[in-house]
Amino acid sequence: MSKKKGLSAEEKRTRMMEIFFETKDVFQLKDLEKTAPKEKGITAMSVKEVLQSLVDDGMVDCERIGTSNYYWAFPSKALHARKRKLEVLESQVSEGSQKQANLQKSIEKVKIGRHETEERTMLARELSSLRDQREKLKAEVEKYKDCDPQVVEEIRQANKIAKEAANRWTDNIFAIKSWAKRKFGFEENKIDKTFGIPEDFDYID
Repeated sequence: MSKKKGLSAEEKRTRMMEIFFETKDVFQLKDLEKTAPKEKGITAMSVKEVLQSLVDDGMVDCERIGTSNYYWAFPSKALHARKRKLEVLESQVSEGSQKQANLQKSIEKVKIGRHETEERTMLARELSSLRDQREKLKAEVEKYKDCDPQVVEEIRQANKIAKEAANRWTDNIFAIKSWAKRKFGFEENKIDKTFGIPEDFDYID
């Protein structure tokens, strides 16, 4: 024998709502955990989860009185909820249809005067040619960018800063060499050789 297939989540929700609609009564969770398995085949373990999903969706009302939660749902409320949902959906469909109609009108309007003609083809070619020419000119300007007075001035300033920095380090090296000669009695040529300092090492003019 094949194993009986369990109820889907939606089937459990539907059967739970049947309990409320058929009895028109108010329940506590413990009451539903007894009634649902016996009358609707909903396992007691899943009653709380199914009930909470219906509360979250506004299909079942819940009120805390004292230390207990009470649950109820009446057919009239469910009917009104479905009507409101239907009205919202119909409104959305209407808005969507209106947008579609407006877009279609815009498309038709844009199409006017866009038929392929000899003049249009000629203008399109001219536009393409002008775009190509612009790209070539931009590339040409880029080649001569180094001759731009502003660029040249920026290079001069950068060279000046680099020269000042190099001479500061030259100062530092001469100071260290002088200190090493005094402190350790090293000869200058020995210091130069040890640290790879060239003989013509000097400030940059």
